[in-house]
Amino acid sequence: MSDLRDLYQEIIIDHGRHPRNFGILPEANLHKEGFNPLCGDKVIIHVQEKNGVVEKIMFEGTGCAISIASTSLMSEALKGKTKQEIESIFSDFHELVTHTQANEKVKERLGKLAVMSGVAEFPVRVKCATLGWHTLKAALLRDAELVTTEDNL
Repeated sequence: MSDLRDLYQEIIIDHGRHPRNFGILPEANLHKEGFNPLCGDKVIIHVQEKNGVVEKIMFEGTGCAISIASTSLMSEALKGKTKQEIESIFSDFHELVTHTQANEKVKERLGKLAVMSGVAEFPVRVKCATLGWHTLKAALLRDAELVTTEDNL
């Protein structure tokens, strides 16, 4: 188990230092900003959505390694997914990071996203891990309100 935990930590550190899909997406038709006032994480999600499918996701922001890594992993995992698929993945991800004994089937369904399972052991970090997710969800719903982690969970 220690080797697996080390691998997970390496992946999180790598995505935190070298986030994928980081930057502005000029062809995006959805943009949403999210903020975690507890630790200062900020993220702006840019989405190119067409006919209910997320064709591209990019993001900008600053924050802790967990926040950046989680948003980076999310941006890779959700490309090409429908809004319905994203809602299902979001539900599984939320279970993963909020329950220390997350169902093994949930981990299997999440694939690479399962590296974030250790977050459940640190409840204060759940808001960091879910900021990008809540921000994307608000963008897809075209919610006009500012996304803040103080309203989510």
